[in-house]
Amino acid sequence: DAEINYRKSLVKDSTIFNGNYNLANSLYKQNNYDEAIRIYNNLAYKNKNKNIQAKVFHNLGNSYLQKKEYEKSIEAYKQALKNNPNDYDTKYNLAYAMQMLNKQQNQQQNKNDKNRQNKDQNKDQNKNQNQNKQNNKQEQNKDNQQKDKQKQEQEKQMKKQDAERMLEALKNDEKKTLDKVKKQKAVGIRAKTEKDW
Repeated sequence: DAEINYRKSLVKDSTIFNGNYNLANSLYKQNNYDEAIRIYNNLAYKNKNKNIQAKVFHNLGNSYLQKKEYEKSIEAYKQALKNNPNDYDTKYNLAYAMQMLNKQQNQQQNKNDKNRQNKDQNKDQNKNQNQNKQNNKQEQNKDNQQKDKQKQEQEKQMKKQDAERMLEALKNDEKKTLDKVKKQKAVGIRAKTEKDW
């Protein structure tokens, strides 16, 4: 309701500082931080009263803090403290924002470190996998070479055995042929010795 009433009053005169400031406050309370930030930024330097400027920057810092934009909230709180260095709430919020920024940066650093470690581990795993593949290929090549050598030796062995068999067969054939020739000669001699009278 407050937002609606402030907007109605600003339709009549949009330059009213208090109307804009209160509208921004009502937007902040409704968690509409983006629009609140826009209005606070417009109001930041419009009023020359340092206490009012401090309040605007304080609320701007709170809006950024709610959005977890810690660096911007720290800058807003610093501006508020320049205008009112004795504001305890702003000092407290500044310290809190700085603490949250450090925490956020540490988390980001840890995340980056983990990502880097994961990338390094992945590289190592890939390197190991590639090395294993190379080793497997080398072993397969060695196995293939050994198999080829075994085949060649078996072929040589077979060739040697085949040659020995062939020689043996030739010797046997030669023996048979010689035996046949001897028999024929013997038959021929008998035939000649027997006279046909």
